[in-house]
Amino acid sequence: MNVLKLIDLDQDLPGQRRFISCWLSQSEEFSFIVDPGPPATADHLIAELEAAGVGALDFVLLTHIHLDHGGATHEILRRWPEAKVVCHRRGRPHLADPGRLWQGSLSVLGHAAEVYGQPGPVAEDHLVGYDLVREAGVEVIPTPGHAPHHISFLHEGTLYLGEAAGTFSTLGKGSDTDEYYLRPATPPRFFPAVAFESIERMMALDPFPGQLCFAHHGRYTGARMQLLRNARAQHEMWLETAREVGARRGGLPDEEDRPALEECFDAITAELLQRDRHYARIEELPPDLRIREQQFTRQTLRGMTGHLRAAD
Repeated sequence: MNVLKLIDLDQDLPGQRRFISCWLSQSEEFSFIVDPGPPATADHLIAELEAAGVGALDFVLLTHIHLDHGGATHEILRRWPEAKVVCHRRGRPHLADPGRLWQGSLSVLGHAAEVYGQPGPVAEDHLVGYDLVREAGVEVIPTPGHAPHHISFLHEGTLYLGEAAGTFSTLGKGSDTDEYYLRPATPPRFFPAVAFESIERMMALDPFPGQLCFAHHGRYTGARMQLLRNARAQHEMWLETAREVGARRGGLPDEEDRPALEECFDAITAELLQRDRHYARIEELPPDLRIREQQFTRQTLRGMTGHLRAAD
């Protein structure tokens, strides 16, 4: 029997609760975790895993190596040195030598990176290819829309999709609700065709997964195929809305013109609240989570408007 557990990794940052998480899968055959989160909450995660009865840990599966997903890998391996780490080949050098990853995180995330903590190195003999985990029954699916090194994992009807379909919340309405919150999670260098292909690759899975497990945040067991269709359509809607708002304003501001860019983001967001029923449910989030999502909305829009400027 397979036991699946969601472990919240709340951070000492405004609104970062019920946001970052780690998934634990246990069975008689083997156990694995997906995305151990930041170094700052490694001790909490280890305590939760021990409380769940994790004696041996076979795999640490990383959807991608961003600090809020793979930062605690070093600490996990100190506790469970037998575990093997599975991530995209492009991420492995940055786990073995995380110096550039740390400096890049400081540059992009600033104070948030400092709160997450500096990642320690992962010995290269812990880093393995996909064959070993595939032999254990875990399928690896390329989903590079959120990051070039992003992958998803399918095991016994559960799809661990990281941020490939964005950020999700049931809003406390149950794992099968149709009234969920959904927001794209596009990177600074956003390539729409890659994001669409990633979502379509998940939609093509046969048999289709019985549940979707998001990194941010939670489990969905309702109309899963429709959710992925909605995620793809949402990306297109946000791009088109940003394009239309930019056209009305005589063009999208340059990244260096921060006041104009922030004003433009406000205008795009106001349109999205009218057009996108999934995103409009941001108003149903608790105040601190709403503020967090408003901040991450700007990161998403920065990726989309950067793409649109480059495409002009």
